[in-house]
Amino acid sequence: MSGSRFFATGSDSESETSSEEEIVPRQPATTFTFSDEEEEAKRVVRSAKEKRYEDLMNIIKQIRNHKKIKDMSSMLTSFEELMRAYTKALPVINKEEKGQTPRFYLRCLVEMEDFINEVWEDRDGRKNMSKNNSKSLASLRQKLRKYNKEFEMDIAKFRENPDQADDEEDEERKGEGDSEPEDARPSFKKAGSESSAAESKIMKKPIEEDEGSEDSSDWGSDSESDTDSSDDDTRYASLRERFLKSKLCAAIADFSISQFIIFLKCSLEKPKMFAKDAEIDVNLVVKKLSEIIAARGKKRTDRREQIELLHELQSVADAHHLGPAVAIKIKFAIVSAIFDYNPKVSDAMKPEFWVSLLDGISDTLDLLLSTPSITIGEQVLEESEIFDEPPYRVRGCVLTMVERLDEEFTKLLKECDPHSNEYVERLKDEKRVSAIIDKVQEYLERQSMSAELCRIYLRKIEHLYYKFDPDVLKQKQGEIPAGTVTSVQVMEKLCKYVYAKDGTDRLRTRAILSHIYHHALHDNWFQARDLILMSHLQETIQHSDPATQILYNRTMAHLGLCAFRHANIKDAHNCLVYCRRQHERSKEQEKIEKQRQMPFHMHINLELLECVYLVSAMLIEIPYMAAHEFDARRRMISKTFYQQLRSSERQSLVGPPESMREHVVAASKAMRNGNWLACKNFIINEKMNAKVWDLFYQADKVRDMLTRLIQEEALRTYLFTYSHVYDSISMPTLAQMFELDNNVVHSIICKMIINEELMASLDDPTQTVVMHRSEPSRLQSLALQLTDKSQ
Repeated sequence: MSGSRFFATGSDSESETSSEEEIVPRQPATTFTFSDEEEEAKRVVRSAKEKRYEDLMNIIKQIRNHKKIKDMSSMLTSFEELMRAYTKALPVINKEEKGQTPRFYLRCLVEMEDFINEVWEDRDGRKNMSKNNSKSLASLRQKLRKYNKEFEMDIAKFRENPDQADDEEDEERKGEGDSEPEDARPSFKKAGSESSAAESKIMKKPIEEDEGSEDSSDWGSDSESDTDSSDDDTRYASLRERFLKSKLCAAIADFSISQFIIFLKCSLEKPKMFAKDAEIDVNLVVKKLSEIIAARGKKRTDRREQIELLHELQSVADAHHLGPAVAIKIKFAIVSAIFDYNPKVSDAMKPEFWVSLLDGISDTLDLLLSTPSITIGEQVLEESEIFDEPPYRVRGCVLTMVERLDEEFTKLLKECDPHSNEYVERLKDEKRVSAIIDKVQEYLERQSMSAELCRIYLRKIEHLYYKFDPDVLKQKQGEIPAGTVTSVQVMEKLCKYVYAKDGTDRLRTRAILSHIYHHALHDNWFQARDLILMSHLQETIQHSDPATQILYNRTMAHLGLCAFRHANIKDAHNCLVYCRRQHERSKEQEKIEKQRQMPFHMHINLELLECVYLVSAMLIEIPYMAAHEFDARRRMISKTFYQQLRSSERQSLVGPPESMREHVVAASKAMRNGNWLACKNFIINEKMNAKVWDLFYQADKVRDMLTRLIQEEALRTYLFTYSHVYDSISMPTLAQMFELDNNVVHSIICKMIINEELMASLDDPTQTVVMHRSEPSRLQSLALQLTDKSQ
């Protein structure tokens, strides 16, 4: 006779119990009589859905553990198990979830996809992987991409709202691992619904079994009772009656799962913030605020819930009109809680929290500006705060809040793909950030706080210094009135205030560098040059912090471009040589430098910088090489340019130039032969225009300037190279060869004679250059070199 499933007698009939039941193991006993309460406590009945979902959850935990240590081989094995387990759970999902993929499963797939993409893009990290791990990574990436195509629509919807709570949300908050007790695991219900520990405890009671699944068993059904003995039948019926006497079990029997969850949520509502009969006043609200803030940073604190509580407290304070001081105090707490929501300092916050942060800070500043009787500062102690009547006193710092907001904005931009629409959308927020900085500036100007004003002015400068204002050049050309305020005048005002009032070197240094950058950007060459020479920053910049050194490099780059546009080739070359200094870096240093990169819209085009540097080096180096061709002590002016030239000369077969560097090298060879037109065509053509020259403002002027410089330096190179061949040269002939005015040719030759670069004299009546045979011939020069080396 088979044993009843309600009484464990230790007989062989235990093997006939349903697979859906788990019998709690117990110590052997001489008697097997248990009370009803003991029986209910010992047996646990799980539905097929709970069993399948628990299998999935265990595998997901394994995957996350493997992910932490980047064990790709084990991760691949666990992923294959996950696919098999999900296929096995499909009948339950199709029945209970109506074919909807559970959110916790989608979350796992999305996390795996993001993690694998991140590891795959880290080439240095992949190089350090073992052969087995590297092979497993490639296989896992291929399998996951193929598998995720089946859930493409569901994953897209999930990514639109990834923060919506799912079945494993509570478990993730408490921390992964074995530290969580078994009875705290959340029950699984439809994706997108919330769960709690209290629900999970009750859901472990038999609610509604899955019919038709391979592991389902309908305990208490008529078909089961037919197979049991009459004696067991009687005991089963009496126990069932006693079990159904419970009000909770009656509710479970009467309602469906979804109705029961609604009922459960109603019974588990959060306690109200204040008692019904409590008198809401300033002291009570401030006390409650202190209680909420006291939980900040503690291990088990739910950050999202803390933000919700603060918003609820703000609603209570607004409803009872407790005054602006209390409102500002709560708003400060909300802003701090949003900042704290992201546990990793290096990561950017999520877009939805960023939007709420902007709104919160903007509302706080609007309220602060509309209430002049409020004093806010870090010097205000909590004991001396006044919320009841004006003049109000509140502890806090609006400047620190806005500085942190600005840093978060930079992190958001750096985390976005710069070529995506998302970056453009985030960049639109700069207008709101600048408006917030203006509000803080207005508040601090009212308070006449010079030290704080210098800090907020610097924030404003850093949002302005790299932006080009076309009105500046139009004002120079007389196209707009001289009294029109442009960005140059605004920068002048802000920077001069920092120069005069700031007591720290860092703020003054950054203000000077930003001022020079802005002058150079708008072709104010002489102002920018004089400012950097007077500041003597070249001598002390190596002792500055990394952010200031980065700003110095950016400033020198734009100073070099400005000098190039003004045809000051030597100055341009000297500025850009400094920017090109590179040192060997380890992988850790490269990673740190990557984090220090500026947002994409602030980048300076590297190909433009390199082209200007190489062209400047060409215009200096080629005439110098021609003048000192046989000089054994000749020094290199530009090492990088010299290496490019020598590398090209070593090639046995040189084709037409394709890259920017090849164009410059080909132009250098043409200039060395005195062929200025070929040199110009290699430097200025459609391909080079698209890559480099069209990026300049007023590009046609830059091209005309460059053409003139190529003609002049090609003439100098020609005279250095072929002067020993001529007894005399006609200046009109030279002007015709290089398409220059006679006055320009005359001026160039005069300078060469004065500087003793050319041993010749001018015959003005005949307009000729008479060469003096004082220069050694090629054979004599080689003999002199041999003599020097033999000594």
